[in-house]
Amino acid sequence: MPAGTAIAGPRHPPSWPRTARSGQAAGKAGWPWAGASEYDAAVNLLSPPRARLTIEVVFDLVCPWCFLGIRRLRRMLRSRPDMAADLIWRPFLLNPDLAPQGVPRQEYLVRKFGGEERARRLHGTIAELGRAEGIDFRFDRIRRVPHSLDAHRLVRWATRFGAADAVIEALFEAYFTEGADIGDPGVLAMIAGRQGLDAIAARRFLATVAEVEAVHSDNLRAHRLGINGVPCFVIAGRHAIAGAQEPEVLERLLDVALVDG
Repeated sequence: MPAGTAIAGPRHPPSWPRTARSGQAAGKAGWPWAGASEYDAAVNLLSPPRARLTIEVVFDLVCPWCFLGIRRLRRMLRSRPDMAADLIWRPFLLNPDLAPQGVPRQEYLVRKFGGEERARRLHGTIAELGRAEGIDFRFDRIRRVPHSLDAHRLVRWATRFGAADAVIEALFEAYFTEGADIGDPGVLAMIAGRQGLDAIAARRFLATVAEVEAVHSDNLRAHRLGINGVPCFVIAGRHAIAGAQEPEVLERLLDVALVDG
């Protein structure tokens, strides 16, 4: 979703689920926990305690705006050593009805954009924005558009080992800069291995149905909460904004959440 496409109100309705933090299981009414990490710079022990916020990131791994938006979020967080943020990853399926093996890119572009020309213009805009964030988008290398279910499952599996952040970044890089098929279990296992995880164990996990229901449940819950585009950032469970926002916009929302307590 492009920046500014949709901005939610300052507060979520009471139905927004409670979050689960690292090492905790969510209650029945909450989101199944999909991964959290701390963006903590080196801290002088004599410095005052930093504010701490939870940021829920609703995203899909085949969404270029998500890659861009998450890079911008990371940049903003690096500029705020006065606070610590717990990132919680919420899966969203942009193409839930896609065939499990994915579809050829050309077929997908015709279906989604009506042809390659419109997609080329959009991708040119995204590529230009990406360069400012150190992303070398190479849409020309993508041959298949994968179903992202297994990639999201891999993220949830990587969370068990504290590697969700690294795996998410690696998946985005593999798909958008190398054209890798991140719907292929072999490719996913290789990416896990590159991040220091056990590639064989990852392959065994992907051969099961573990976390399938959880990913679909999170996706459905996001739609029920009115999220119909990604990325979407939810700060402290109350303040939400959608789109690949500039770091300054995200920072203003973060400051509102800090004041709101």
